[in-house]
Amino acid sequence: MTGNATPAPSAAAPPSRLERIRAPVRGRLSGVDAEIRRIVLSDFDMIAEVNDALDRMQGKLFRPTLLLLVNEAGGNPHEDAISLAAVVELVHLATLVHDDAVDHSVLRRGLPTVNHLWSHQVAIIAGDYLYTRAMVELGRIGRIEPIRALARAANAMTVGEFRQLTSRDALDFGEEDYTNLIAAKTASLMSAACEIGALVGAEEYREDFRAFGHALGMAFQVADDLLDYEGKEELTGKPTGHDLRERKVTLPLIHAFREGDEAEREVIRDFFTLAEPDDEQISRVISIVAGRGGLEYARAEARRYATSAEDALARAGGDSRALDALRAAIDYAVERRR
Repeated sequence: MTGNATPAPSAAAPPSRLERIRAPVRGRLSGVDAEIRRIVLSDFDMIAEVNDALDRMQGKLFRPTLLLLVNEAGGNPHEDAISLAAVVELVHLATLVHDDAVDHSVLRRGLPTVNHLWSHQVAIIAGDYLYTRAMVELGRIGRIEPIRALARAANAMTVGEFRQLTSRDALDFGEEDYTNLIAAKTASLMSAACEIGALVGAEEYREDFRAFGHALGMAFQVADDLLDYEGKEELTGKPTGHDLRERKVTLPLIHAFREGDEAEREVIRDFFTLAEPDDEQISRVISIVAGRGGLEYARAEARRYATSAEDALARAGGDSRALDALRAAIDYAVERRR
């Protein structure tokens, strides 16, 4: 190559899977972001500082995307959907802030958490602020059915947290307990987001989209928990084995503990007595989980929930870009690739 040669222009990166899912509602999602900023705006310095930190941590807006896609799918989108999508994201963000405080987490999506930057007290109050601002906005919109749907989800998430906190012996936490927990902590809000999208769009499909959101949320969480055993940190936002370090018992481990021999169960029991397990000890548990089929079992469960989501979506009918994106969201939830 000569010194004055012009380098060939690099090809643009193809859109990610999530970007393709967002495509039908991309413009409205910009409105959601603006609404979030408007709703939480405060002239109180401390709140403003915390809000700035939370803004940097803002995630993929997956739940608002679902709400807007459902709202579009009915063929009768309403402007209230944008504000309602912002409310759903604020409730989601509030739960993350509270979860980080409860778990004493120092990082969220690679950034310092509110409780790490300030204190656990500030994190709890910040989460409360997000919840209450969301409730004020719901009151302003004045639609009773979205209030009911979101209130049920918020209550379910709170009860789920209590169930998790009061579970005394982690290894007594069985598959039914796990199913109830993820239904409360993850699926309830995705279900509410989809139901609300229908309520201000095609209300006749309310129950079908609610069921779709529930099944999607279940598949999403099972797949997310599976990533803790086999995912990459740049994809999941947490290092492999993070849940194990925090003594969280998820479906792959539940299955492996049930199917393992006594020696393997003893290794797992001993692991849960360690104050600070090292990488080698975590790798040993991951190896047992993989060897006893825990990963395959969880993967099959995620696919089973995905099939339920597909069935619910088929009942809603139609053949629009929004419905195609919702179908793609099922694949995204299970595969969890970018």
